[in-house]
Amino acid sequence: LGVVAAVSLLAYGALDIVFSEDRTVSRRLKGLSEYEVAKVMEAEPLLRNFGDRVIRPALAVLGRGVRAMWPARYMHRLRDRIERAGHHRGLDVERFLVAKGVLALGTFGLLGAMSVLAQARVTLAAFLVVASTTLAFFAPDAWLNGEVARRKERIIQQLPDMLDMLTISVQAGLGFDAALAKVVKSSGGPLAQEFGRVLQEVQAGAGRKDALRGFADRIDVPQVHAFVAAIVQADVFGASVASVLKTQAKELR
Repeated sequence: LGVVAAVSLLAYGALDIVFSEDRTVSRRLKGLSEYEVAKVMEAEPLLRNFGDRVIRPALAVLGRGVRAMWPARYMHRLRDRIERAGHHRGLDVERFLVAKGVLALGTFGLLGAMSVLAQARVTLAAFLVVASTTLAFFAPDAWLNGEVARRKERIIQQLPDMLDMLTISVQAGLGFDAALAKVVKSSGGPLAQEFGRVLQEVQAGAGRKDALRGFADRIDVPQVHAFVAAIVQADVFGASVASVLKTQAKELR
């Protein structure tokens, strides 16, 4: 009886691990595109991990208090940079400002304590503490600029292949919006996410021309501006979208 009970419990535990709700949800999420996973996480917050559900909202509350200390112009520029970075890991303005403050205060406290314990000269210690605190304060800005540059580079690299996929879909008989949805479904990366946002705005009632221009303004890459301008002109003058896409892909390469 003991052996039977042990084997039964072991089998039940194995089946529970394999067929548990969390595993099922994880498998379902793996079958979705990056854009669809992001939308699922927005619709069902409980699918997020503890840090996303508890820690980050707490930091956001703290950030709203810090936000009042900054001028509106800086906040606007910072919001644009975070958007161009693709809201890396759910980053927003409040969390970014909290990170800057925590890094600066942490560096100041740590180096100040080390200077006191090491009995360093006051002038040298003050210089090191102030310089390190300043670097720590601006380190998140340097990181964010790097994220923006890396994301732009990825978009530039992905754009020709995406245009080829759009061309094939349009030549197969799909409309531009349907072809865009197919590309978003079968692709990943920042460009697919931005195309998914274009589709979302169109489905919400925005005009395709306005959604595409907003997409170009968010990314702020000359190649994307040229692509959007070509698509808008083809739409206005009734030119073949497939031929425009093919020409754009060739020129980008």
